[in-house]
Amino acid sequence: MNNLLQIPPVLATRRNHALEHATIHILSNRFPGSALAGHSNPTGFMLLGEVPTEAVRAAVHEAISRLQNGESALAIHPGCGTNYLVMGGLAAFLGIIGTVGTKNTRERLERLPLLTLLSILGIFLGQPLGPALQKQITTEAAPGSLAIVDVYRLSGAAHRIVTRA
Repeated sequence: MNNLLQIPPVLATRRNHALEHATIHILSNRFPGSALAGHSNPTGFMLLGEVPTEAVRAAVHEAISRLQNGESALAIHPGCGTNYLVMGGLAAFLGIIGTVGTKNTRERLERLPLLTLLSILGIFLGQPLGPALQKQITTEAAPGSLAIVDVYRLSGAAHRIVTRA
């Protein structure tokens, strides 16, 4: 698995994902209550949210500097899709397991309390697993040679951050 995570486009995406999270942490502190989201790829990331371009630019530069200085906790974000994917995936998987052996809809409906409990268990178990997966797989907190190339507004609430690995 480690070899796969080190493939250049995958590694660049993981580093950009960490930079995205760090930027969102910084902007969230500067603009409390602002709804912010992002999406990373090997060439940078998109940032969605009503924030000024200069604030985004400053936050991106601060974020990469802080990551370079070892603030790896900035790479993990509670609102990351990884968290929701893990919790939802576990809830669905356990729900499906709860229907094993049923032959019809009536039997499945009779297990509804069990399915509800199993789904809640999946969400509960997924809460610590999401951040752990972020740390180990979906982000790379050490920016390495990652450099910021450009930060610009795409539309009213979208910015593009271009990086170079």
